[in-house]
Formats: sequence, structure tokens, C-alpha cells
Amino acid sequence: MKMDERTWKTVQQHMGYNDEEMKKFRENPRNADVLAKAPVLMNKTIVATVVDSHGCNSEHKVGDKFYFDGAGNLITKLSPKRICIYALSSIAVLIFTSNELSYAGIDPNEMRFRRAGCFDVGVQCGGWGHIVLELSIEDRSKLNK
Repeated sequence: MKMDERTWKTVQQHMGYNDEEMKKFRENPRNADVLAKAPVLMNKTIVATVVDSHGCNSEHKVGDKFYFDGAGNLITKLSPKRICIYALSSIAVLIFTSNELSYAGIDPNEMRFRRAGCFDVGVQCGGWGHIVLELSIEDRSKLNK
């Protein structure tokens, strides 16, 4: 896909690339393809909902939601004040996968396996607690209502 020079300059400025780095970035045709499809993701919100929780030291409860923009950045003003890093790390691959599906023109909500859990195995197996999160992708406009 052909990108206009204004878009490339905006990306260069946003990423802080020097001219040599930008030349290398532009040489990869995948980058133009991703940039062309990025606006779809920018109108989406990625939501990770706690669907199971027992003994969580961070006190995450069923129904808690962690919100991310379409690029995968945590939206702190919408998410709980405390978020366990182990919960976040468990959904990183799911967020990456949802983006890849979107770039391929597939609805990320069609992902078959969209649940992940923190690596703590819970008290029954010698740990402390465990939570399970389920990923969904929503239109950004739903958050504004």
C-alpha cells in the first residue's frame, strides 16, 4: 500500500527515528501495510475481563476490567488503580494476537482461545491465588456512552 509523505513524517516524529532509521523502516513493506490498517484499531478498545479469581493478592475480582487502546497501551484512567504485573503479562500475547488478526482482516473477537491466567497456580497447587482473564475487542464509541 502506498503511504503519503505526511504519514511517513508523522510516524518518524512519533517514533523518534532519525533519517537512516526511517529509511530502514520504510524499506519493510509490512510496515506500510500495518500503518494502512492501524486506523481500524485506533477505533477499538481491547478489554480484558476477570472471569475467574480466587486468592488474588492484588484483589482482582470477577468482573474487573482492564482497558487498552487498539495499539495495546493500558488506559489507566479506565482500569483499576492496582493491576498485577503477572495478570498483565498473561494477556500480552492475546493482545498481540488480536492485533495480528485485525491486520489480516479477521475480527479479533473470532479468536478461539481468548482466555489466559496469571502464572500463580493457586493455593491448591502450592501458590497463593489465580485469576483468569478473557479478551474482547469493542468499538471505542461504546466507552463514551
